[in-house]
Amino acid sequence: MSFSFDDFSDLPIARFESMLKTNEIQFFDATEFEEIGQYYIDQANLNMAKKAIEVGLSQHPESSELSLLLVEYYILKNNFEKANVLIDNILTLEPFNAFAYQHLAVIQSKRNEHQKAVETLKIGLSYSKTHQYEFHSLLAMEYLYLDEFFMAKEYFIKCLEEEETDNSALYNIIYCFESLNDTDGAIIFMNAFLNSDPYNEVAWHQLGRQYLAKEMYEQAITAFDFAVICDDTFIGAYLELGKALEHLGRYNEAINHYEITLGIDDPTAFALLRIGECHIKIGNDALGVKFLKKAIHEDPLLEKGWIALCGYFMRKNAYAKVLHYIKKAVKIDNTQVHYWKFFAQANKALGFLEEASMAYERMINLGNYEVQTWLDWASVLVQLQEYENGINAIRQGLDFHPDNSTLQYMLAGFYMMQAKASEASFFLKNAYKINPKDLDVFYETFPSSRTTPLVKDTLFLS
Repeated sequence: MSFSFDDFSDLPIARFESMLKTNEIQFFDATEFEEIGQYYIDQANLNMAKKAIEVGLSQHPESSELSLLLVEYYILKNNFEKANVLIDNILTLEPFNAFAYQHLAVIQSKRNEHQKAVETLKIGLSYSKTHQYEFHSLLAMEYLYLDEFFMAKEYFIKCLEEEETDNSALYNIIYCFESLNDTDGAIIFMNAFLNSDPYNEVAWHQLGRQYLAKEMYEQAITAFDFAVICDDTFIGAYLELGKALEHLGRYNEAINHYEITLGIDDPTAFALLRIGECHIKIGNDALGVKFLKKAIHEDPLLEKGWIALCGYFMRKNAYAKVLHYIKKAVKIDNTQVHYWKFFAQANKALGFLEEASMAYERMINLGNYEVQTWLDWASVLVQLQEYENGINAIRQGLDFHPDNSTLQYMLAGFYMMQAKASEASFFLKNAYKINPKDLDVFYETFPSSRTTPLVKDTLFLS
């Protein structure tokens, strides 16, 4: 029910609009009214579409095509009741009208009745001698809604068989293979497809992605090379090619391919990030840092950019620089756990213990429940001599890791510092039962405990 208006003059539309202005009734054949109504629908001018369709039906009341166009109008207005009434009328007169079933399926889909939509589309498909592509495409989408990826894939393949240039179907086929965790099947399919369409850059690109997933880097490089041969402006293929080359340690070649993308279009933060990382890996630290800074300037929301930059300075023990950049990152997005980890580590290394403690607490509040987070926080609280806060923190950690010996040793130590002997003895005994080897960690964190009678009495040490 769609038209390309490149092939039609605008004379019928001009005549129709003139008729509305002068209020003089003019005759149009049903096809012209259908073209006019569809034109206004495509232009999202639904008021004019409705006028055209209603005038058309007044002149051609038996036109099922115009009735179906009115159904389309009602669907766009989410008036499914009126649309359903019209469809029932059409099917009463024309029980084999495939398009009526197609519109009915669209309504069912919008109502989240996807299984019903599938059944309706199959009925319509059985009556359709043409436009089967539309039915196959709609069926594929309904199966996607149902998470039935195998069936969705089969119908997208039918779409591709009917329209080889349908790259959207190609992308969806790969999505289905990936959802089925069938990388091998995707590779077999893409290779077979490329035998019939060897110049399809999208197919080569998707094949390369599958090889990357299988860590078949040489094959991936070959596929991406063909993609850029087919389209030398294909930025996505250059980026993926760079990633494959990185995996093989061919960093200079990767840099070259990332740089090509900078000349094709505006620089992407991802490309700048990868160039920076590659330079650092080959020892060009100053140049690498320069590109990492460019990446976060290009996209301040690029989490990996901030992490790469701060990670570099952290490895160099340049904690002041880590703190300088991570403060900027936190101002942009204070919900990233990785940022707060750098914030905590840098402050701790610089001796800003209260700030470090706040950062560790923030990490936990954001959902970072790793044992190491509580242990790092506890070590800061020990230095701050905030033993009550340490008890509360470790108890919270034990809610998530009840059998972790190190946390229990830490809790015992905090109770000892609070002179709560019975509690200290209880958790020390538990920790020792779980892992006696971690007793050395306990001694390192609480050195005074080595000479405390409570430890010997609790553990019966000689």
